[in-house]
Amino acid sequence: MDTETIEKRKQFWTERLRENDYRLTAARCVVIEVLAASECAITPTEIYDLARQEYEKLGLVTVYRTLEKLEDLELVMRVHRPDNCHAFIAGFEGHQHLLLCRRCGRVAYFSGDNIDNLIQRVEKESGYKVHDHWLQLFGLCEECAKE
Repeated sequence: MDTETIEKRKQFWTERLRENDYRLTAARCVVIEVLAASECAITPTEIYDLARQEYEKLGLVTVYRTLEKLEDLELVMRVHRPDNCHAFIAGFEGHQHLLLCRRCGRVAYFSGDNIDNLIQRVEKESGYKVHDHWLQLFGLCEECAKE
């Protein structure tokens, strides 16, 4: 990911946090830095380990609280990985879904799914009224598939 994209993302996130009266501590800024630069789904522990290289006083609780705030503001999204571990990736605009590489964790987005018929059938059979859905596909990215 290019430096300009990372900087724009960081600036947008910090502006949104300020607009919503969240403090921008040094610890929180380091967490944002790590997340903004990641092209892969990254776990809270991985964020913690990387961020502590820049800010030794960082606590794991701060990582979780920052993730919670960023997720509440829809700036990052939670990814459910095949190993049953939650990870996070920068959010996106519009309704898109995820392609997640099982080997390296790289994430790509896709849209244009046509699952309306399935949702209607599920609603009819279950009695539920579906308000939203979340679709993740797992496989190997182009680079990992070459190996």
